[in-house]
Amino acid sequence: MNEGSIRQYQESVTVQASADALYDLVSDITRTGEWSPVCTSCWWDDEDSAGRVGAWFTGRNEIPQRTWETRSQVVAAERGREFAWVVGGKYVRWGFALSPADAGTVLSESWEFLPAGIAMFEEKYGDKAQAQIAERTQQALDGIPKTLAAIQRIAESSNETGDVRS
Repeated sequence: MNEGSIRQYQESVTVQASADALYDLVSDITRTGEWSPVCTSCWWDDEDSAGRVGAWFTGRNEIPQRTWETRSQVVAAERGREFAWVVGGKYVRWGFALSPADAGTVLSESWEFLPAGIAMFEEKYGDKAQAQIAERTQQALDGIPKTLAAIQRIAESSNETGDVRS
């Protein structure tokens, strides 16, 4: 597989939790550091609009080679169904979709490198853009299953204990 040519990806897991409980978990961006292998923390830019479509938040990302922050805008916020955001308002779309399953809820995480994101990387990195795009793509491909597994562990352990914190 050529990761540099992949522009979108999705993976799913069945979680023994209700769609509403899962939505409440994944839409609480202040908890992102509990499950993301790259994004160590997030905070709402304006608490009054937190969690709603149009709200902006900032995320702090860390990998061994570098640390950076991004601002993202919520583009979908439908309790029990979908929570999604776009980095920089136009570059990369990340999201969680929820659907009922016999054993709980199917939680899907998706990622899409949008055309404006590709263009920004080409402008910013020039001849090195494809390598940078491939690196970010690989981070998403590696991170999504880790993120889903961590969310599943947190949600299912909170069902057992009644405590929503990990």
